[in-house]
Amino acid sequence: MSKKLLERFLGRAVRKGVLEVHFADGNRRLFGTPMPGFPEVAVRFLSAAAQRKVVMDPRLGAAEAFMDGRLVIERGDIMQLVELLRANRPWDRGGRFGEGSRLARLAARAMTVIDGINRAARAKANIARHYDIGNDLYTLFLDGEHMQYSCAYWPGADKGEDMTLEEAQEAKLAHITSKLALAAGQRVLDIGCGWGGMAIYIARHFGSEVLGITLSEEQLALARQRAHAAGVSDRVRFELVDYRDLAARGEKFDRIVSVGMFEHVGQAQFNRFFRDCAAMLVDQGVMLLHTIGRMGGPGATDAFTRRYIFPGGYIPALSETLAASERSRLIAADVENLRLHYAMTLREWYKRCVAQKDEIISLYGVRFYRMWTFYLAGATAAFESGSMCNYQIQYIRSRRALPLTRGYMAQREAELLPGQSHPAIAK
Repeated sequence: MSKKLLERFLGRAVRKGVLEVHFADGNRRLFGTPMPGFPEVAVRFLSAAAQRKVVMDPRLGAAEAFMDGRLVIERGDIMQLVELLRANRPWDRGGRFGEGSRLARLAARAMTVIDGINRAARAKANIARHYDIGNDLYTLFLDGEHMQYSCAYWPGADKGEDMTLEEAQEAKLAHITSKLALAAGQRVLDIGCGWGGMAIYIARHFGSEVLGITLSEEQLALARQRAHAAGVSDRVRFELVDYRDLAARGEKFDRIVSVGMFEHVGQAQFNRFFRDCAAMLVDQGVMLLHTIGRMGGPGATDAFTRRYIFPGGYIPALSETLAASERSRLIAADVENLRLHYAMTLREWYKRCVAQKDEIISLYGVRFYRMWTFYLAGATAAFESGSMCNYQIQYIRSRRALPLTRGYMAQREAELLPGQSHPAIAK
């Protein structure tokens, strides 16, 4: 019965491109039609149990079958398999993939609400699950200069200009800091500072005093080492502290930046996050929030991501993000959707992880390697064909805090990255 249901599911799911499936009973089926731009992939199920898992929950079931070695890819790779399935049902044209029944979607939303409570002690434990697995992993696939574990920026992509991941992450830092209108002597808060790349960049280029905060002990240790090596320890400080506790201390900042952290806040804490940020921002201050976003309204965290990748995490819709910030009277002065930039970043990370396969397996085992590559492949497909994107939202507390036109952003960006092409920003 599970095989028939799986055949029916794949028959609907794959129309463009080809999926060749070898079932556990030895039978073989072809799904789809060859078409330019769509992969041709062959897979083999090694057990009927693996087939049942996929039928019961296409996303989580396929992930666990692949991780356990019971779903083997014989032609192509996991990136192409996920791309084939997701590209056949693009979100832009009303497609859904593996979201289950209405009851399953309601259950997922309920779990997302529960996860979103995200008290401070639980937040630290959730962060540790992902970021404290060891810095060795991240040094294998992130850019070497800044160690940015967030969406890079590819300004020359429309013109076909080649950029390395390192160049794209440098461009991202320039793009973000140009929106902050930074100057020497300002006090800057970096919420979710990672391994310190943003804080070090700001101190080097603008002479600002930066406080970076994180809940990851592994990140904290390496960030401090990197700041010392960069010679900016006199201007950059890192703390292991929750933003809520920092706000309770009554500290004030001229600028606040947060990159790739809001996804860990949880729905129930959105109002608290913006209330605390508003309280820490001086009257003429500027804040830049860079976050993965969900197009099309609020949703739920899928079971694979919640169980294996980001426990307690939630991708916010723009509508709920702005609604929460409006309650604290933060003015959204500029909103940008980066759309495909993260897909390009994820493909680079995936490529580097595949190149470092043996090293990753020696550190964490083959099951972890499969899980990690499935995560990167699924995320790529979500940004290329699903509902995921990246938002950069610039906030101010006073409508007079920044120039009245946006030309200052492009001007500062060009100063930081001379010789690179920069998309025109309307005045």
